[in-house]
Amino acid sequence: MKCQSTNCEYAIRFAIRQIRMAFVSDWHHCFMIEITTHSASQTKNIASALAKEIKKTPHKTGAFVVALEGNLGSGKTTFAQGFARGLGIKDIPKSPTFVLMNVYPFGKARHLVHIDCYRIKSSKELLHLGVKEIFKDPHSIVVIEWAERIKKILPKSIVRISFHHGKKSNERKLKVL
Repeated sequence: MKCQSTNCEYAIRFAIRQIRMAFVSDWHHCFMIEITTHSASQTKNIASALAKEIKKTPHKTGAFVVALEGNLGSGKTTFAQGFARGLGIKDIPKSPTFVLMNVYPFGKARHLVHIDCYRIKSSKELLHLGVKEIFKDPHSIVVIEWAERIKKILPKSIVRISFHHGKKSNERKLKVL
């Protein structure tokens, strides 16, 4: 399914419904949605809408993990900022490139864990930060930039979003996988 209009409500609702089904049941989603955004604010709005729905989605076990993949400057941090806003987090997340991970509390005993793997050479580098325990925590929502660098340790049930530059400088293509 592709969405290239300024208003991508239908595609977003479809993606959210599929994501919710994947995490409520043992079914693993097998769909792909491509959304084209034309500004950073559109990317943030899509992320915020997704976060609001994920926040309401019950989890059987473990954290809800959103893996962001794509080239430098393709919109991953912008998406993470919109996602945090959708969870009601007031702090604007900055990419934790040097500290690797930031934690933002929200709601009752819940938290967003924002991980940036840009400087990671091996997934083993994250293990000493307790990432395996974080993935098991049902109170966590985890957003990982450069997730393709730690594929070996990611849980099986994740939402993967790949980011690509569009034809215009402000255009981004998001593929929800």
